[in-house]
Amino acid sequence: MATLRKFKCYRNVTRAYTRKSKYKPKAYVKTFPNSRLVRFHMGDVHKQFSHRVDLVSKERVQVRDNALESARQVSNRRLEKALGRNGYYFSILVYPHHALRENKMLVGAGADRMQTGMQQAFGKVIGIAAQLRREQCVFTVHVNENGIEAAKDALKHANHRLPFRSSIKISEVKD
Repeated sequence: MATLRKFKCYRNVTRAYTRKSKYKPKAYVKTFPNSRLVRFHMGDVHKQFSHRVDLVSKERVQVRDNALESARQVSNRRLEKALGRNGYYFSILVYPHHALRENKMLVGAGADRMQTGMQQAFGKVIGIAAQLRREQCVFTVHVNENGIEAAKDALKHANHRLPFRSSIKISEVKD
């Protein structure tokens, strides 16, 4: 049964050696899973809006692609219900490109004869994550003045799906 490991295993940002090369003998990461993030730009892409509402990370952390996709879905649904399809522009500003690896260990009788232990413990790629810095903007919503409260509400609900502390910043867009 394939299950996700607890996120505390991957929460800290580490510079893992994940060489990906177009030349197979030089690549240590042989396969790389596709991102679960479906869309990065939603709403009315071409319209000019007067205000910008940002979800900003308060800590340095890694975020899995499935957490970003879940937060995107809940915030986009709330924005669409409150403001309609053309009343906002919502975009994701981070991309999950960091490989998360796991060295599978067998347990039970006879497991000692079926694995190498820590001898060749590079691990297989099980997922991907985005690495965030402190004060990095994760999501941004462009709205007019009457949609600021709806954007704050949508980003607040998105924050509940993300594994880090964040703040919401509002700024006026100057042309």
